Amino acid sequence: MMARHKALSDSGLNVACAITGPAVFGRDQELEQLRKRLAARGSFLFHGPAGIGKTLLLRLVFPEFTDVLYSPQNPTPHSLYRNLAESLLVLEHPVLTKSCLRGTESLQAKSATSVKGLVREALRDSKYLLMVDHLVRPSQAMAASIRELMLSWSIPVVAVSRSAHMEDAGFVLPLFHDRAERFALRNFDPEIARRFAAGCAEREGVTAENIEQFLDKVVEYSDGNPGAVLQMIRMAKAPKYSHDNRIKITPLYIDYRIAMVSQ
Repeated sequence: MMARHKALSDSGLNVACAITGPAVFGRDQELEQLRKRLAARGSFLFHGPAGIGKTLLLRLVFPEFTDVLYSPQNPTPHSLYRNLAESLLVLEHPVLTKSCLRGTESLQAKSATSVKGLVREALRDSKYLLMVDHLVRPSQAMAASIRELMLSWSIPVVAVSRSAHMEDAGFVLPLFHDRAERFALRNFDPEIARRFAAGCAEREGVTAENIEQFLDKVVEYSDGNPGAVLQMIRMAKAPKYSHDNRIKITPLYIDYRIAMVSQ
């Protein structure tokens, strides 16, 4: 199991480690729903706005299940098959270990066609479940690759995007035409978001004379998005947003919005 965690991207692990405590706040019901869906081994689209914690919830839950392949970043079909090949190598699948005697070094030296062929051979008649994370307006080619995995190899696929709309899910969306095949992770309601914000401020050591007003504004500006709440609270620790033991709320929010637009 530790080897599987090593296969995850370092950046994703850093984020998860940084927000593990607050990020699962108020998510017991969603975690249980996610467990039930993964146990059913069916394909579905997992969607929710950036910063809401989709990746973190997936990574908390999927180690509980066997035969799960996780692909963290998927801009192209080539990257998808590379990620799957790396996961299969970590799991010591015989198709990959026999073909890649020097491990990752051998895999990196192989062509895209060769890697795809190895993955196809490994997935044939298998019981794997695939998690395809961070889909950003996936192309027709990416959708075709996922469709092939789902239909030709009968591999259940959990596709992850920011929304169940064409501008985010792209050409993958028609693969999940039934509403039951879509699982939305939503922002916190105001009351839960306010408790979440207060907990984050306490953990981050953020104090000020206007802390209550600041937290109210954080909840309002974030629309209950946990990632946005945490980011603004962490920004409040910077000296430039403090004056006379008061948080300068408006400049902080402006800089937060600029940072969001530039991402």
